[in-house]
Amino acid sequence: MEGLFNEKQFAAAMIVDKNGIITSVSETYLDVLKLSREEVIGKPVKEITPHTRVHTVLETGKAIIGYNWRVRDRNMIASSIPVFIDNEIYGVFAYSVFMDIMGAKELIENLLTELNMYKDEVQSLHTAKYNFEDIIGESRTFQDLKCFAKQIANHSYTTVLITGESGTGKELFANAIHNFSSRSRSPFLRINCAAIPENLLEAELFGYEEGAYSGAKKGGKPGKFELANGGTIFLDEIGEMSLAMQSKLLVVLQEQEIERLGGSYPVRVDVRVIAATNRNLERMIKAGEFREDLYYRLNVVHLEMISLRERCEDIPVLTRYFMCRLNIRLKTSIRDISRESLELLYEHPWPGNVRELENVLERAMILADMENMQCLHKRHFAFLDKNVGFKVPSNTKNLKIATQDFEKGLIIQVLRETGFDRTKAANKLDIDLSSLYRKLKKYDISGGKEESTGKNSVE
Repeated sequence: MEGLFNEKQFAAAMIVDKNGIITSVSETYLDVLKLSREEVIGKPVKEITPHTRVHTVLETGKAIIGYNWRVRDRNMIASSIPVFIDNEIYGVFAYSVFMDIMGAKELIENLLTELNMYKDEVQSLHTAKYNFEDIIGESRTFQDLKCFAKQIANHSYTTVLITGESGTGKELFANAIHNFSSRSRSPFLRINCAAIPENLLEAELFGYEEGAYSGAKKGGKPGKFELANGGTIFLDEIGEMSLAMQSKLLVVLQEQEIERLGGSYPVRVDVRVIAATNRNLERMIKAGEFREDLYYRLNVVHLEMISLRERCEDIPVLTRYFMCRLNIRLKTSIRDISRESLELLYEHPWPGNVRELENVLERAMILADMENMQCLHKRHFAFLDKNVGFKVPSNTKNLKIATQDFEKGLIIQVLRETGFDRTKAANKLDIDLSSLYRKLKKYDISGGKEESTGKNSVE
């Protein structure tokens, strides 16, 4: 045992997984236990140290710091720290410091380095993916929009509302605003308000304490606002949030603090909120579907996205960009696109905007690759001709009515093509299933085979 407690061996440590099994142990701890590595690794921690507090940490998710710990003839100060990955407990890091050593400062520095490593790993899961350089467009109106968004990013406490049609790049702009701001080194979390059931959304946003409701995890769970502290939370599809949740969100925006479900005290948060929707919130306010006070709280700065048909001069540069990216992903070698194909792309109304353009190009490139072609020709877009076959009645004067007629006709056509399978129809239209249901309700489309064509049917 001579030399056991030298400068390099002043702490005993082990790592235990979420099932209480020892996965790693230091040489110092093995010496103290007077066991070999084979006798320890893979064994339940209670078999090795019956009075361990590791299981308490696994059950509660809370660290136990600085308790007295005696192993054989050695008195130590021990700590057990939970390790989380993606908000789930992954295991416990347990270490013990001998009371008669002189290297405590070095130990603490090493432990802090290791804990920061885990912190960095968790933070990497909540990082904005896109920068302004990733948002493609050369038209003057689009460049002005990017310039305005960069100015918004510099005001890191200002709430932003991004509106626009599906597929116009609302999420890309939210990512880029975060990455261009002083909050870029802090978390960026996205919440799709339409994808989470209303009864779970509050817990997802604000977290909960242990025992808050049936099925709540032991030790509770932090919400997205807590996890995003210091950074940005992106509330996508904000128009789908219920009035009850809108009221609770309004309080958070006003007070800059949240309270967990089942909690007894508020938690202060420093979070920038970026909200996005493809719905007309002002119309929803008049219909009593959206709170006016929340709208004004969100709409501090309004960023209105530009539809692709309003910047069709960007279609060539977007096409080249997507072709390069898709060639890598699809392992194809499509190098060019014909003038007739580009003219066809110019003529298309692009209800799905930039996202639809990418999907259209992917389908065309697959068809061209099947012919061993390196250039996209008009025949590779034959499916697009079919989709744009709808004709607006000649007596229609109002652009808004004409657009709605087209959208309704296109939805009915795709429903027929998919055998009225709404999930397949939503995928083909490149919209969320929830958005399709809203449109079916809006246009009074039953979605069944008995649907009459009427004047809005696709020719």
